[in-house]
Amino acid sequence: MRRGSIHALIGPNGAGKTTCFNLLTKFLAPTRGAIVYNGRDITREKPAEIARLGLVRSFQISAVFPQLSVLANVRIALQRRKRGDSFDFWRSERSLKQLDAEAAGLIDAVGLTPFLGLTAGELSYGRKRALEIATTLALDPEMLLLDEPMAGMGREDVERIEALIRKVSQNRTILMVEHNLSVVASLSDRITVLARGQVLAEGDYATVSKDPRVVEAYIGSGVGHGHH
Repeated sequence: MRRGSIHALIGPNGAGKTTCFNLLTKFLAPTRGAIVYNGRDITREKPAEIARLGLVRSFQISAVFPQLSVLANVRIALQRRKRGDSFDFWRSERSLKQLDAEAAGLIDAVGLTPFLGLTAGELSYGRKRALEIATTLALDPEMLLLDEPMAGMGREDVERIEALIRKVSQNRTILMVEHNLSVVASLSDRITVLARGQVLAEGDYATVSKDPRVVEAYIGSGVGHGHH
């Protein structure tokens, strides 16, 4: 992957996209091969070390605390980065308050300032996804893995999150799995197409969308134009 690019990983169901993410973030241990990040072999590193190196995943299913406020969710993510993975930060309300300004800045960056005091559970689906991106940014990622950021969204939310991804990509590298091919076409600098665990094609959208093997993989898997 090129540093500073938005790279999409696409392919029919069962292609291995989520497995690839699980391998990169060490939720799965590879049986062979090597994973190299920034010139460093990270094949045997633990998940916490991968995150510390700046390779951070935003989950397919929104991973926020629904009963806590928008501000508290981002504050806790900041605290995790500063203190590591331990949960002793629950004890000190004062130490959390010191992070409010930084948290508010991240919340503003994702357009959620008007919803600062709401609980995460009160947010619409798209705004919940924006909050999740804010909590991911709190970990100061160098490379962001986005797992189906548009899943389950209406058009208005898709447009909002698409603009947000473009904004947060300005000084980061992004790898995303996404089924919405119009979003992939609009956002991606480069696309890798997977089918049955193999790389089928790689290039920009114009190149891969015309590749007959890619067309065959999608049509053969029963993917219709609903994804365009």
